Amino acid sequence: MKKAVIILIVALSMATTILAQTKTQNEAKLKAAIIALDRSGWEAWKNKDVKWFKNNTTDGFMTSSDGGLISKAEVIKSTPTECQVKSYSLDNFKFVILNETAVLLTYTVLQDAVCSGNKIPAKVRASVIYVKRGGKWLEAFYMDATIE
Repeated sequence: MKKAVIILIVALSMATTILAQTKTQNEAKLKAAIIALDRSGWEAWKNKDVKWFKNNTTDGFMTSSDGGLISKAEVIKSTPTECQVKSYSLDNFKFVILNETAVLLTYTVLQDAVCSGNKIPAKVRASVIYVKRGGKWLEAFYMDATIE
């Protein structure tokens, strides 16, 4: 009887460890995929690729920064003409799973760009919410704040 109890305890401990490792691995894969998606969005902005914004944001997508609140339609309309992006770099990523279909990604951005004739802040803290729709992760909200 003691031997059976010990075997059961060991089996349960191993199962718990395996499940925890699988969850951690899945979270790491999701984090890497979301960061890659977000980086592709930055490249699209730099390269004035409107298609990325059409295909990778929700219909209700909104962005908020020093320039105010902007809708998906406004982003698509302004992307080809508004900004000249010389360079950008993303760093210091933080990732939070909000639920099965929503995640939050934050990071710092160093950027050299001019939008609507004005130099935009060189350093910002970005916060992005991605949601899963139809099996695909889409950007739902982007916000940044200047870091001095």
